[in-house]
This record gives sequence, structure tokens and C-alpha cells, in this order.
Amino acid sequence: MGAKRPTQQEIKAAADRVGLTLDPADVAEFTTIIGDTIDQYFRVLDRVPERMPPVKFPRGAWRAPEPAEDKYSAWYVLCRIEGAANGKLKGKTVAIKDNICVAGVPLMNGASTLQGYVPDIDATVVTRTLEAGGTILGKANCEYFCYSGSSHTNAIATTRNPHNPEYTTGGSSSGCGALVAAGLVDLAIGGDQGGSIRLPSAFCGIYGMKATWGLVPYTGGFPVEHTLDHLGPMTNNTADNALYLEVLAGADGLDPRQYAPRPAEYTKALGQGVKGMRIGVVKEGFGHDVSEPRVDAAVQEAVKRLAKLGAIVEDVSIPMHRLGIAIWAGIAIEGIYEHVFHENGLGKGWKGLYATSMLEAHSAWRGRANMFSEILKLGVLAGEHLHAAYRGRYYAKAQNLSMQLRDAYDQALARYDLLLMPTTPLAGVKLPPPNGTRAEQMTPGFVPIVNTTAFDCTGHPAMSIPCALRDGLPIGMMLVAKHWDESTIYRAADAFERSGDWHGF
Repeated sequence: MGAKRPTQQEIKAAADRVGLTLDPADVAEFTTIIGDTIDQYFRVLDRVPERMPPVKFPRGAWRAPEPAEDKYSAWYVLCRIEGAANGKLKGKTVAIKDNICVAGVPLMNGASTLQGYVPDIDATVVTRTLEAGGTILGKANCEYFCYSGSSHTNAIATTRNPHNPEYTTGGSSSGCGALVAAGLVDLAIGGDQGGSIRLPSAFCGIYGMKATWGLVPYTGGFPVEHTLDHLGPMTNNTADNALYLEVLAGADGLDPRQYAPRPAEYTKALGQGVKGMRIGVVKEGFGHDVSEPRVDAAVQEAVKRLAKLGAIVEDVSIPMHRLGIAIWAGIAIEGIYEHVFHENGLGKGWKGLYATSMLEAHSAWRGRANMFSEILKLGVLAGEHLHAAYRGRYYAKAQNLSMQLRDAYDQALARYDLLLMPTTPLAGVKLPPPNGTRAEQMTPGFVPIVNTTAFDCTGHPAMSIPCALRDGLPIGMMLVAKHWDESTIYRAADAFERSGDWHGF
């Protein structure tokens, strides 16, 4: 669709929207001037091709999964894209969360409003996966516009937890969690804006790293909110996670979230043990109103195990941690609405690669808003109301408070190598009934996120590792480190993993 000269009716409507009072002669004159501007400049832009990253690896056809090969409703589409002949990931199979562009393979982002969109680029993380020799087997289901911590809001499927199909996998990287936990892929790339890598990792009993904000390029991922956006690895063990982060990390020159990221050789942290490591157990991460005693107790048992391995473990109080979810809500509710909907997904005011085909596919959302999940309808309505009523005040204040929250964690991390708490206060959340009330549909997406959201705001690296099994459901322990210090997290996660089979803890 090319640029067209506007009509007088369109310019009059634009004037009304911005509060300008124009008489008919003004409208006619402005319409002519704006039309001439479009002819002179914007039609030129229409004719100039954009330079997009090259698609480096051939791919064949994709297909929808058959029910027999998708027991947990975790796949969106199947394909097979072979990477380089050699590399760190040679022999590894990979699932890509369906908010990430894979050229020639559909991207739905869990949303009926995007069905039919096929990207024309590979995200940087996809290119890096293939360059390292990985084999991509398909796109994993995610939640509707990634707006849920549960696994039932995808427009076409409810993803089931391999440990118990009556329970959510956690979201929004729901398909990734199920596929890795079921052993159907070795690796997956998830996304995390409020816990969406770490929640499925905790509920499915796998290892999920939300690295330092900006370490892994987000280029080619469907944005949620620039200051919250993270991509990262989800795996069945620490070693694969560290290896995959080595492949994914580092600047790509295209992502505005990246400010001189500091990648490292994370696999060198493996096997070093935790003797002498100082770990602060955050009091405020336990005992939430929604906390289950079995979760708090299991994580405290894991703390004792780390102490037996030689770590110096102490309780630490960070009162501001309890404000983390309110700060996150102030950023996320209005920020996501502004970025994803008001600005059609890409926003403005940043330098980098704009996936213009994604913007075009998403821009018709207003005509399809009735298709939204109930939790997304809530978010859009709340975001629009906050925008209209308070003019961005609470978004701005929450961003300011996020810097204070970052300082609070940094002060604790000046004394400790790691902070520790449950990833989520619950061992599991049952999926709501298909025709449940609006409250039943929304609750599973909000309840689990009380510990995870803060670190999306502050950008600290945070990883969920499985630490116990209770009543057949995994329990996740979250480790948090200084910015760019993912290696220390891997060192502790690897030591804990080597100490025994968590299924029996």
C-alpha cells in the first residue's frame, strides 16, 4: 500500500483529533500542502527498497502439526531448517517462540489478529542459532501477544504441562516450556517481559535464563515494551543453557536495547562449584499472600543444599522487592498499550532495524479487537484509560522508581554474589475451565508473577532452575546476579544440578 494524497475530510478529522479548529478554507489549503508533501517525499520513499538482513540458510515448507505429534499443544507450526555444518550447536534441535521472526515461516504471536503473517527476515537470534549449527524444528506456541503468565490464552491452543496436563505450563513462552520439558527439542528461545521465560521454566522443571537487559539482541522479536523486552535460552540442563547463551549474546548493531553488552564464555563457569560464594536469600521473596508453604519450604531446603556445597548463605532483607510488581505494572500496562497498540508494535524514537512487514500485518488490530483474549482486553482498556486520564504520569513515575529498585538490588549485590528466592510462589496453577468466568480466565496469568517482574524492570540477570518436585509438580528457584554476571548464576546452577537429581529433592 503506497502513500496517497489525503482528502479534506481526512485532514478535518486529523485536526479534530489534535484539537485544532480550522475553517473550510484552512482545511482546503492544508490538504493541498500535505498532499504535495506526500507526492514529493513519501512516494519517493515508497519506491526505495529497504535493506534487510540477509536470510542465510535455506528452508523448505512448513506445516501445522498433527495431533499425534503435538501431545501438549505446544507447536504452532513445524518446519526443518538446518544450520551450518559445524558449530557449538551442531546436533542440537531448537524451538523458536512464536513472537520471533523466522523468514518464510508464519508468526502469529499467539494472536488471531496476526494469523496469516509470514515474516521476510530472520531475527538475529535465529541467524545466530543457525550459524552455530542448530536445527530449527518449528515455532512454539505462546500466549496472545505474550500477555499472560498462563498457557491458555493462545488463539488456537491451550498448551498443557507435561508433568500434569490439568496445569498451566506458565507463560508466555508456554510452548517452549512444554517442548523442552518433554524432550521434544534440546533448546528453545523464549521471551521475558514479566517472567515469561522463568515461569514456564519453573512450572515445567527446566532451566530458563533471562539475561541482563540488552545482552541478547531482540531484533526481529515482536516487541512488548522496549525497557522490559528480553529473549533468552530455555533448556533441560545448565550446560546447554550456558552454551546457548554464548551463541545468542552480544551486540548486533540493530537493537536499541543494547548499550555495550558484555558477553562472556559462560561454559567456563561450569564445574567450578560454589565454595566461598556468598548468597543472599531474599526474605521478601517468600511468604507472599499467594505463597504455598510447600514452595517456600522446598526452596529453603535447596538453600541448605547450597550451604552444604560450600556457599555462604545468609538471609537478606530488600523491602523494595515487594514494590516490584507495582512498579512493573506502572510500566507494563501503559507502556505495552502505547508501544504494541497505539504505535502498532514498533513505536518511534529509536535507531535500529524496523520490521516494517510486521507493522503492516499488525496495524489492522482495531478492526479485530473483539478477538482479543480477556486478559489482553483488560490490558488494552486499562492502558487506554491511564493514557487518557493521567497523560503518562504513572508510567514515568514507575520508570523513575525502577531506578531506585535497581539500586536496592545493587546494594545487596555489593555484599552477595547472588540473590535467591522462589521463581514463583506456587508449584502450579490449574488451567481454567474453557467457559470459565472472566476472573477465572485472568487469575492464572497474574498470580505467579510476584517475584519475576521486578527483574524485567531493573534488567538484572535472573535464572529459574528446578530444585524440587512436590505432588508431581516442579518447583523453581530463582538466582539473580549483578548486571553482566550471568557466569556466576551458571556456576551456582551447575553446582546445584551436579549435587543430585532434583526430582528426588
